Amino acid sequence: MKKIIETSVLLILFVLSTSCNDGYSSSTNPEPKLVTLNQLPHQPWGMDFLPDGRIVVSQRNGSLSILSADGTSIITTLSIPNIHYNSQGGLLDVVVDPDFDTTPWVYWSYTELDQATFLTGTAVAKGQLINNSLSNISVIYRQLPKLTSEAHYGSRLVFADDKTLFVTLGDRRNRDYVQDLSSSVGKIIRINRDGSAAGANPTYSASNALAEIWSYGHRNPQGAAIHPTTRELWVSEHGPQGGDELNRSLAGSNYGWPVRSYGCEYSSPVGDNCRIGGGTHAPDYTEPVSFWVPVSIAPAGIAFYTGDDFPEWQGDLFIAALADKAVWRVSLKGNTVSHRERLFAELTERIRDVNLGPDGKLYLLTDSGKLIQVRHN
Repeated sequence: MKKIIETSVLLILFVLSTSCNDGYSSSTNPEPKLVTLNQLPHQPWGMDFLPDGRIVVSQRNGSLSILSADGTSIITTLSIPNIHYNSQGGLLDVVVDPDFDTTPWVYWSYTELDQATFLTGTAVAKGQLINNSLSNISVIYRQLPKLTSEAHYGSRLVFADDKTLFVTLGDRRNRDYVQDLSSSVGKIIRINRDGSAAGANPTYSASNALAEIWSYGHRNPQGAAIHPTTRELWVSEHGPQGGDELNRSLAGSNYGWPVRSYGCEYSSPVGDNCRIGGGTHAPDYTEPVSFWVPVSIAPAGIAFYTGDDFPEWQGDLFIAALADKAVWRVSLKGNTVSHRERLFAELTERIRDVNLGPDGKLYLLTDSGKLIQVRHN
């Protein structure tokens, strides 16, 4: 049993302009306590919870760890096959089947290497987790085409209420395919648990459009969560220099990349005059709910809060930030941001994922391998 390391953390609070730029706002919420439950041996990427509370954590080197329900011990670590562990890739997200009690499947996204061409792409596989062992592993989806880049895999997984699976897929640093509906590059897809295109997906005018495409025009969406009230899909995604976005992923919507962005090209100095395509997405493309300028926070996993410890947080969205080394709390009025604040910066850690546990508490994963629980002080 690992010793629980408790660290009381004061929130770093600044003043936020409601125009959703890079300002901050203060809060009167009770001070939370951050408790480090475990130190994983490899860089984690995603986590989910089994029905009995055990925690499943993916690590980029191909390790899938099963932790005790209190998070303090690693019960077992499984080796996932065929993982291409490269610059931004490896074993990425993991999610538990909504019917796990009767059909004990887990699903994971990962970087797949084509041994003939040495090109890579995001893929999704599943396996049955029985007695802490995986069996019947199969690949259910492959992003196409595979490309030379080893970046921007996207790769967050989340189940919808109808038990279809949303998968976020990055642009692979290749802009040519993002607006091309015959490719799954730069898309969010919605598939059945066998990998086939889900029914009632949007239809497009392009005759060669892939049936699994839910929305498109995405750059590198690394966070996804279902809104607790509207049950819509929300996603976070990386911009270039600035322009990181929070979006509602609506059926058939085009989010503008690479034609529009509030960020700047890497070849340009950062400023208001460098925004790609002028920045403003509407009316040709869907505007983000919120965006960050001029500096990228590098948003990763996201989660809505529905716990009891912090009443002021009810319904708020929490965004893990890599470059910003913090967690952003976003309050909403309907689908409009009313308040943003930056939390937990004293960790000085790249935060890779945030999730809400079955106990109603927030859990964080850092790139250094820490599993952290957010508690009421």
